[in-house]
Amino acid sequence: MSSHNDAAVLASWSRNADPWVTAVRENEIASRVLVTNAAIVEAVRARHPRTAVDLGCGEGWLVRALPEVRMVGVDAVPELVEAARLAGGGEFRQLSYEQIAAGELDLAVDLAVCNFSLIGKEAVDGLFRAAPTYLRKGGALVVQTVHPLASCGDAAYQDGWRSGSWAGFNSGFADAPPWYFRTVSSWLGLFTAHGLRPVEMREPLHPETGKPVSLILVGRLG
Repeated sequence: MSSHNDAAVLASWSRNADPWVTAVRENEIASRVLVTNAAIVEAVRARHPRTAVDLGCGEGWLVRALPEVRMVGVDAVPELVEAARLAGGGEFRQLSYEQIAAGELDLAVDLAVCNFSLIGKEAVDGLFRAAPTYLRKGGALVVQTVHPLASCGDAAYQDGWRSGSWAGFNSGFADAPPWYFRTVSSWLGLFTAHGLRPVEMREPLHPETGKPVSLILVGRLG
């Protein structure tokens, strides 16, 4: 079931590539504009990387937002990679998480960043396991995800697959992908299980509600 759901995640993002590009570039996602875009840029800059890779880069906005860093953006969806290449700002490659897990990315950068791009289960496990194939020793993996307390809703606070939703997005989106919910402790365990020592945790707050919007975790390799 897990691998089937991971495949469904990728298929949905392929179908929704065009509306996603529009939503990001037209600033349609309020939480990103108010909080999370700046939060991930600040988290990356705090590590002062010279080189970095954006895993699940989408249409490439984060690469463009960090012009001082020599970055490679990677995504599995060809339409998103093409949009990123047309906008420029860095090098962009089309690779799936499974290909990265198999060692096909072949980098040695100071920092890897995953900004709301870790949705699945087995594919994400493989991406973490492959960290030594794209991070230099002492390098950092920076992850921003929806805060588990904010995204849990009325369901039990435990790991598992959940149904997706495009609620709050424009009408161009369809067929929301499933997503794999992880508790805070499970996120931390994902780092430690793959040799990434957690060194920082941030919980960006919504300026109006004062509630955490996202969770940012940083792990150090070696």
